[in-house]
Amino acid sequence: MASMPRELPEHPAHDELVRRWRDTVQAAGGRGPEADRYAHELLRRWAEPQRRYHTTDHLLAVLHRVDELAGHAGDLAAVQLAAWFHDAYYLPDRSTNEERSARLAELALPELGVDPSRTAEVARLVRLTVTHDPGPGDLDGEVLCDADLAVLASEPERYAVYAAAVREEYGFVPDDAFRAGRAAVLRQLLDLGRLFRTPYGAERWEGAARRNLRAELARLSV
Repeated sequence: MASMPRELPEHPAHDELVRRWRDTVQAAGGRGPEADRYAHELLRRWAEPQRRYHTTDHLLAVLHRVDELAGHAGDLAAVQLAAWFHDAYYLPDRSTNEERSARLAELALPELGVDPSRTAEVARLVRLTVTHDPGPGDLDGEVLCDADLAVLASEPERYAVYAAAVREEYGFVPDDAFRAGRAAVLRQLLDLGRLFRTPYGAERWEGAARRNLRAELARLSV
Protein backbone atom coordinates (compact mmCIF):
# COMPACT_ATOMS: atom_id res chain seq x y z
CA MET A 1 0.00 0.00 0.00
CA ALA A 2 1.08 3.61 -0.46
CA SER A 3 3.06 5.23 2.32
CA MET A 4 1.22 7.16 4.99
CA PRO A 5 0.95 10.92 4.44
CA ARG A 6 2.44 13.30 6.99
CA GLU A 7 -0.94 14.49 8.22
CA LEU A 8 -4.08 12.38 8.40
CA PRO A 9 -7.48 13.87 7.65
CA GLU A 10 -9.08 14.54 10.99
CA HIS A 11 -12.28 12.77 11.85
CA PRO A 12 -14.04 12.73 15.23
CA ALA A 13 -14.02 8.91 15.26
CA HIS A 14 -10.40 8.54 14.09
CA ASP A 15 -9.14 6.95 17.32
CA GLU A 16 -12.15 4.64 17.51
CA LEU A 17 -11.57 3.51 13.94
CA VAL A 18 -7.88 2.82 14.45
CA ARG A 19 -8.72 0.80 17.57
CA ARG A 20 -11.40 -1.12 15.72
CA TRP A 21 -8.99 -1.89 12.89
CA ARG A 22 -6.35 -3.21 15.31
CA ASP A 23 -8.92 -5.40 17.05
CA THR A 24 -10.25 -6.74 13.75
CA VAL A 25 -6.79 -7.57 12.40
CA GLN A 26 -5.98 -9.44 15.61
CA ALA A 27 -9.29 -11.30 15.49
CA ALA A 28 -8.50 -12.28 11.90
CA GLY A 29 -5.18 -13.80 12.96
CA GLY A 30 -3.05 -10.93 11.71
CA ARG A 31 -0.25 -9.05 13.40
CA GLY A 32 -1.98 -6.34 15.39
CA PRO A 33 1.09 -4.24 16.32
CA GLU A 34 1.94 -3.77 12.63
CA ALA A 35 -1.56 -2.79 11.63
CA ASP A 36 -1.55 0.95 12.31
CA ARG A 37 0.04 2.05 9.04
CA TYR A 38 -2.65 0.14 7.16
CA ALA A 39 -5.35 1.82 9.23
CA HIS A 40 -3.90 5.23 8.42
CA GLU A 41 -3.66 4.44 4.71
CA LEU A 42 -7.24 3.16 4.55
CA LEU A 43 -8.53 6.18 6.46
CA ARG A 44 -6.64 8.44 4.06
CA ARG A 45 -8.43 6.76 1.19
CA TRP A 46 -11.85 7.11 2.83
CA ALA A 47 -11.20 10.86 3.28
CA GLU A 48 -10.34 11.60 -0.37
CA PRO A 49 -11.80 14.89 -1.66
CA GLN A 50 -13.93 13.39 -4.47
CA ARG A 51 -16.08 11.58 -1.94
CA ARG A 52 -19.34 13.01 -0.64
CA TYR A 53 -21.27 9.92 0.47
CA HIS A 54 -18.61 7.18 0.37
CA THR A 55 -16.68 8.85 3.18
CA THR A 56 -15.28 7.93 6.57
CA ASP A 57 -18.78 8.48 7.95
CA HIS A 58 -20.06 5.74 5.64
CA LEU A 59 -17.29 3.39 6.74
CA LEU A 60 -18.16 4.00 10.38
CA ALA A 61 -21.88 3.54 9.72
CA VAL A 62 -21.30 0.21 7.95
CA LEU A 63 -19.09 -1.02 10.79
CA HIS A 64 -21.79 -0.12 13.32
CA ARG A 65 -24.40 -1.96 11.27
CA VAL A 66 -22.12 -4.99 11.11
CA ASP A 67 -22.02 -4.81 14.92
CA GLU A 68 -25.82 -4.98 14.96
CA LEU A 69 -25.81 -8.00 12.66
CA ALA A 70 -22.78 -9.75 14.17
CA GLY A 71 -24.73 -12.73 15.47
CA HIS A 72 -25.70 -13.67 11.91
CA ALA A 73 -22.15 -13.78 10.54
CA GLY A 74 -20.15 -16.95 10.05
CA ASP A 75 -16.78 -15.19 10.00
CA LEU A 76 -17.28 -11.83 11.67
CA ALA A 77 -13.65 -10.76 11.29
CA ALA A 78 -13.83 -11.34 7.52
CA VAL A 79 -17.00 -9.24 7.29
CA GLN A 80 -15.42 -6.44 9.31
CA LEU A 81 -12.32 -6.45 7.13
CA ALA A 82 -14.50 -6.41 4.03
CA ALA A 83 -16.32 -3.36 5.40
CA TRP A 84 -12.99 -1.55 5.67
CA PHE A 85 -12.00 -2.43 2.12
CA HIS A 86 -15.32 -2.35 0.26
CA ASP A 87 -14.98 1.25 -0.94
CA ALA A 88 -11.26 1.71 -0.35
CA TYR A 89 -11.02 2.65 -4.01
CA TYR A 90 -13.75 5.06 -5.00
CA LEU A 91 -13.81 7.15 -8.14
CA PRO A 92 -17.41 7.91 -9.16
CA ASP A 93 -16.59 7.87 -12.86
CA ARG A 94 -15.19 4.32 -12.75
CA SER A 95 -16.92 0.94 -12.81
CA THR A 96 -13.93 -0.94 -11.37
CA ASN A 97 -14.00 0.36 -7.80
CA GLU A 98 -15.08 -2.89 -6.16
CA GLU A 99 -12.58 -4.95 -8.13
CA ARG A 100 -9.73 -2.61 -7.29
CA SER A 101 -10.80 -2.54 -3.64
CA ALA A 102 -10.84 -6.35 -3.56
CA ARG A 103 -7.38 -6.50 -5.10
CA LEU A 104 -6.13 -4.06 -2.49
CA ALA A 105 -7.37 -6.44 0.22
CA GLU A 106 -5.66 -9.34 -1.54
CA LEU A 107 -2.37 -7.43 -1.42
CA ALA A 108 -2.63 -5.93 2.05
CA LEU A 109 -3.99 -8.75 4.19
CA PRO A 110 -1.24 -11.30 3.49
CA GLU A 111 1.30 -8.64 4.46
CA LEU A 112 -0.48 -8.46 7.82
CA GLY A 113 -0.36 -12.22 8.26
CA VAL A 114 -4.02 -12.93 7.52
CA ASP A 115 -4.27 -16.45 6.12
CA PRO A 116 -5.08 -17.07 2.44
CA SER A 117 -8.56 -18.49 2.99
CA ARG A 118 -9.74 -15.53 5.04
CA THR A 119 -8.09 -13.10 2.62
CA ALA A 120 -9.97 -14.76 -0.23
CA GLU A 121 -13.23 -14.49 1.71
CA VAL A 122 -12.69 -10.77 2.35
CA ALA A 123 -12.03 -10.17 -1.35
CA ARG A 124 -15.11 -12.19 -2.32
CA LEU A 125 -17.26 -10.13 0.01
CA VAL A 126 -15.92 -6.86 -1.37
CA ARG A 127 -16.74 -8.00 -4.91
CA LEU A 128 -20.23 -8.96 -3.78
CA THR A 129 -21.03 -5.29 -3.13
CA VAL A 130 -21.30 -4.82 -6.90
CA THR A 131 -24.69 -6.53 -6.85
CA HIS A 132 -25.67 -6.73 -3.16
CA ASP A 133 -27.23 -10.06 -4.05
CA PRO A 134 -25.72 -12.84 -1.90
CA GLY A 135 -26.60 -16.41 -2.67
CA PRO A 136 -28.61 -18.74 -0.41
CA GLY A 137 -26.75 -19.54 2.79
CA ASP A 138 -24.11 -16.83 2.30
CA LEU A 139 -24.33 -15.52 5.86
CA ASP A 140 -21.29 -13.27 5.65
CA GLY A 141 -22.48 -11.83 2.35
CA GLU A 142 -25.87 -11.15 3.85
CA VAL A 143 -24.35 -9.25 6.76
CA LEU A 144 -22.06 -7.08 4.65
CA CYS A 145 -24.68 -6.29 2.02
CA ASP A 146 -27.33 -5.49 4.63
CA ALA A 147 -24.91 -3.24 6.50
CA ASP A 148 -23.96 -1.42 3.31
CA LEU A 149 -27.58 -0.88 2.25
CA ALA A 150 -28.89 0.06 5.69
CA VAL A 151 -28.73 3.78 4.83
CA LEU A 152 -31.68 3.17 2.51
CA ALA A 153 -33.86 2.64 5.58
CA SER A 154 -32.94 6.00 7.15
CA GLU A 155 -35.48 8.53 8.34
CA PRO A 156 -36.66 10.57 5.33
CA GLU A 157 -34.60 13.63 6.28
CA ARG A 158 -31.40 11.61 6.57
CA TYR A 159 -32.22 9.74 3.38
CA ALA A 160 -32.50 13.10 1.60
CA VAL A 161 -29.01 14.01 2.86
CA TYR A 162 -27.72 10.67 1.54
CA ALA A 163 -29.35 11.18 -1.87
CA ALA A 164 -27.96 14.72 -2.10
CA ALA A 165 -24.46 13.46 -1.28
CA VAL A 166 -24.69 10.85 -4.03
CA ARG A 167 -25.69 13.58 -6.47
CA GLU A 168 -22.67 15.65 -5.39
CA GLU A 169 -20.35 12.72 -6.08
CA TYR A 170 -21.71 12.67 -9.62
CA GLY A 171 -21.59 16.43 -10.04
CA PHE A 172 -19.77 16.01 -13.35
CA VAL A 173 -22.83 14.23 -14.83
CA PRO A 174 -25.52 16.43 -16.45
CA ASP A 175 -28.88 16.44 -14.68
CA ASP A 176 -30.82 14.48 -17.31
CA ALA A 177 -28.18 11.75 -17.50
CA PHE A 178 -27.92 11.53 -13.74
CA ARG A 179 -31.66 11.26 -13.27
CA ALA A 180 -31.85 8.44 -15.82
CA GLY A 181 -28.91 6.56 -14.33
CA ARG A 182 -30.04 7.00 -10.75
CA ALA A 183 -33.57 5.88 -11.62
CA ALA A 184 -32.14 2.73 -13.18
CA VAL A 185 -30.21 1.99 -9.99
CA LEU A 186 -33.31 2.51 -7.85
CA ARG A 187 -35.39 0.24 -10.07
CA GLN A 188 -32.70 -2.44 -9.90
CA LEU A 189 -32.81 -2.31 -6.11
CA LEU A 190 -36.61 -2.35 -6.00
CA ASP A 191 -36.65 -5.35 -8.33
CA LEU A 192 -34.70 -7.43 -5.82
CA GLY A 193 -36.98 -9.90 -4.10
CA ARG A 194 -35.56 -8.74 -0.79
CA LEU A 195 -33.26 -5.80 -0.17
CA PHE A 196 -32.19 -7.20 3.20
CA ARG A 197 -31.36 -10.85 3.70
CA THR A 198 -30.68 -11.11 7.43
CA PRO A 199 -33.77 -11.62 9.62
CA TYR A 200 -32.91 -8.42 11.52
CA GLY A 201 -32.55 -6.36 8.37
CA ALA A 202 -35.66 -7.80 6.76
CA GLU A 203 -37.75 -7.01 9.83
CA ARG A 204 -36.40 -3.57 10.66
CA TRP A 205 -35.20 -2.02 7.41
CA GLU A 206 -37.03 -3.50 4.40
CA GLY A 207 -40.24 -1.50 4.56
CA ALA A 208 -38.62 1.87 5.25
CA ALA A 209 -36.01 1.34 2.53
CA ARG A 210 -38.60 0.53 -0.11
CA ARG A 211 -40.64 3.60 0.84
CA ASN A 212 -37.55 5.79 0.50
CA LEU A 213 -36.55 4.26 -2.83
CA ARG A 214 -40.05 4.66 -4.30
CA ALA A 215 -40.23 8.26 -3.06
CA GLU A 216 -36.88 9.14 -4.62
CA LEU A 217 -37.84 7.42 -7.87
CA ALA A 218 -41.06 9.46 -7.97
CA ARG A 219 -39.10 12.68 -7.46
CA LEU A 220 -36.74 11.80 -10.28
CA SER A 221 -39.69 11.15 -12.59
CA VAL A 222 -41.27 14.58 -12.07
